[in-house]
Amino acid sequence: MLRPLLLLALCSASTLALSAPPDDSTLRSLADEPYWHSLGHYESGKLGGWRSYVDDDDFFLADGGEHDPAAELAATLAALYAPASAGDRHPQCVFPARTRWLRERLSLTDLPTVECKEFRTWYADVAPHSTVLVFPAAYLNSPSSMFGHTLLRIDQADIDTQGSPLLSSALNFGAYIEGMDNSVLYAWKGLMGGYPGLFSLLPYREKIGEYSRLENRDLWEYRLNLTPDETGRMLEHVWELKQIRFDYFFFDENCSYRLLELLEVARPGLRLTAQFPLTAIPADTVRAVIDAGLVADIDYRPSRERELLTRTAPLESEELRWVRQLADDPQQLERDDFQALPSERRALIQDGAYRLVRYRVTGEERDPANAAHSYRLLQAINRNPPPRLDVERPVLPENGHESRTLQFGVGSRDERAFAEYGLRMAYHDLIDNLEGFPLGAQIEIAQLRLRQYEGNHWKLQRLDLAGIRSLTPLTPLLRPWSWQIAAGLERIAEGDGDDRLVGHLNGGGGFTWQLREDLLGFALATARLEHHPEFGAVISPAAGFDSGLLWRNGAGNLLLEARGDYFHNGEVRRRISLAQQFELRDTAGLRVGLERSFSHRAEPETEFQVQLRWYFY
Repeated sequence: MLRPLLLLALCSASTLALSAPPDDSTLRSLADEPYWHSLGHYESGKLGGWRSYVDDDDFFLADGGEHDPAAELAATLAALYAPASAGDRHPQCVFPARTRWLRERLSLTDLPTVECKEFRTWYADVAPHSTVLVFPAAYLNSPSSMFGHTLLRIDQADIDTQGSPLLSSALNFGAYIEGMDNSVLYAWKGLMGGYPGLFSLLPYREKIGEYSRLENRDLWEYRLNLTPDETGRMLEHVWELKQIRFDYFFFDENCSYRLLELLEVARPGLRLTAQFPLTAIPADTVRAVIDAGLVADIDYRPSRERELLTRTAPLESEELRWVRQLADDPQQLERDDFQALPSERRALIQDGAYRLVRYRVTGEERDPANAAHSYRLLQAINRNPPPRLDVERPVLPENGHESRTLQFGVGSRDERAFAEYGLRMAYHDLIDNLEGFPLGAQIEIAQLRLRQYEGNHWKLQRLDLAGIRSLTPLTPLLRPWSWQIAAGLERIAEGDGDDRLVGHLNGGGGFTWQLREDLLGFALATARLEHHPEFGAVISPAAGFDSGLLWRNGAGNLLLEARGDYFHNGEVRRRISLAQQFELRDTAGLRVGLERSFSHRAEPETEFQVQLRWYFY
């Protein structure tokens, strides 16, 4: 789009030449500056040279500019002198951040004067003054949200006195999806870079609705200490990225990584992205922003689900029954036995019923009957208002352990001693150090475990691609499903006293119960697909179960679990295991495990292991 303008500028060089053109050494020096690399989203190539993360020809003015920062700088400088008649398509209008930087660094006083109406109107509408980093917490029931998400809120100057954050703009980077991909396809294409990534700017109130209500996610808002000029500089670069495509990968080139790049544009000298050469888990990037001294204040917005559970927590079982009845039929408000309840208890019940109605219709189109239900309950609430709802602020998500884990263990399997070495790229299992994570949540990605038996005999014990578990307890008002899914390679005992590496995909669904505040019980029906060289079929299916207890205790977390798989060919496997994690410190844990396994193809085996786990990035 802009290359014809560049040619026009070059052809007109005799009449539009720079009054004092910079020499080649000056241009090379500028092209080597980190800030120019930030504006072009350049990174050092693995085999030398440069490459840009931008995957869109419209972003570059020079042929090969995605690999040559110096050529792109020279082409940009020449293009800035194109005739002003190009209007909003002039390079000064399309690249305001580049223009500002080159004007300042080279003292360019003879650039053509271009009005740039579209950019200036857009910039005035956003009115950037300050920046807030927003972190919607992890939500296991959405593949795109398992690790959480980050976005930026751009506030106007009067936000604290005359405005509302809901009127601010939300700056988001995400995968651009055409069509209706299902969750499995979405996760696969997200892992493999199958979607382009785009920046978008939209009203913050829409994001509030999407995350805290539609997806029932808590929101953390980190007010950054960027100056108005730094915020404005960042927005100028956002204009340059309008409809510009990047590759999108869940684990590295994702929402959080792209926003770190914007912060490096806002404040020259920041080195945020360099900390994430392999993966960029949102919680880790939030921690990096805090460590860089960018955070001035932190606010918390609870999700609709958390507000409902907090409001109804003081209610007795009979009062909770009234909450369900009123949510189903507000006419119950007129019943004599309800009106006979103390006024303060009716206030809590009515407010709980209203919140339950709003929770049930989350994500649905407006329904007149539900709207009428809500209105009737609101009338009752206005006549008898409940006390102010104070939601206890959870532990800050960045206070949890870091996402990568090194593991070293020693143990024995039926009197054969071994040492085990493991690496997990991300990021938490059921009994890892719990602070900053919900009890009953597990997301493990890319885990490798190697064993060294006596006699220096090495084996690949496991290679897990993914292991996700969501054990969300039932409540008197909510009945969420618990579920799990896992895929990878694992060792299975054989009848000859040896074991074999098999591929598997398994999952299941069921329910979890809150037996005590710190104790969960769960029971799931499961299914398994296995590729076993000794079985007749290429893929062998099995049905089974997975049940157990998860206990948060004074030392850490304990998991007692029983599993069974019943294959179509008659093979039966059962396993019972007990594991306790001792939380030594934020960055370390000690895990003790005992397991007894049974199989039709092998004798029963007992395994004991003590494992040291180190959390790091």
